[in-house]
Amino acid sequence: MPLNFWMSAMSVAEFLLWATLGFLFWKKGLEKRFPALNAYLLLRVGSMPVLLGLLYIQAQPWGHQYFPFYFYPYWTVYAASAISLFFVTLEIFRSVLASFSGLMRLGTVIFRWVALVSAVASLGSVSYSHPTVSIIPQLALALMRAVSILELCLLAFLFLCINALQLSAKDMAVGFGLGFGLMSSNDFILTMFISGHPSLNAPLQFVYEGVILLTIIMLVGYCLVPEHTRKPVIMPASSTIYRWNEIASALGHGTKVAVRQPANGFFLTDVERVVEKVLTRNLQGESKS
Repeated sequence: MPLNFWMSAMSVAEFLLWATLGFLFWKKGLEKRFPALNAYLLLRVGSMPVLLGLLYIQAQPWGHQYFPFYFYPYWTVYAASAISLFFVTLEIFRSVLASFSGLMRLGTVIFRWVALVSAVASLGSVSYSHPTVSIIPQLALALMRAVSILELCLLAFLFLCINALQLSAKDMAVGFGLGFGLMSSNDFILTMFISGHPSLNAPLQFVYEGVILLTIIMLVGYCLVPEHTRKPVIMPASSTIYRWNEIASALGHGTKVAVRQPANGFFLTDVERVVEKVLTRNLQGESKS
């Protein structure tokens, strides 16, 4: 199906924005901190011009015979993107909790179990009774749906815990988590309605592409501004997240956890009263004797 001018222009703009993001990402040396995100950007920047060229060829009136040359690479890249996004999400999650080793270790275990349950639930919704070529898009969309759920969970986690973790909204990990969370919401909505709007020129596709462009622009902005330097996190012993981190650090090591409780003013008052009573009794005993 031929693309109209505006959809073609938006697709080219998306590629240029991904290339710009990749350039800034590599220029700042972030590939060492985010290796999984580096692999995802390489996949996006390397595959998009090829897929756009194949799409243009098969969309021509004489190009129907070349449709398989676009179909299989597109869904292969789509499935590979879903798998790589899983590692990107895990990488961002671990980076956010880098200052809390106990919570990071325990959270990683929980994250993997949630990913497994989400993948099984999503792939279980695919019909395997009559396997044909059409099962390839269904499997790829199921994988992306499972990863989108994880990214939405990460987005909710950032909104709920950013203050407790003493993270700045300018932090690179927070920015990438927010960006991929928005894109996952976009993908999640698309996968729910794609069966009803299969055309690449459908209005839903323009909305989807517009959200993608705005999100990449936001990520480019994060890479343009100076990176926020994280300061050492200092938590009081009475902090809830400090106690959780201590408990999480001890889990799995057979260590008995003793959590320090904050001092209670009423408790000190009771102690003083007991001491006063003891002193009074001693004084009374001495006076009688």
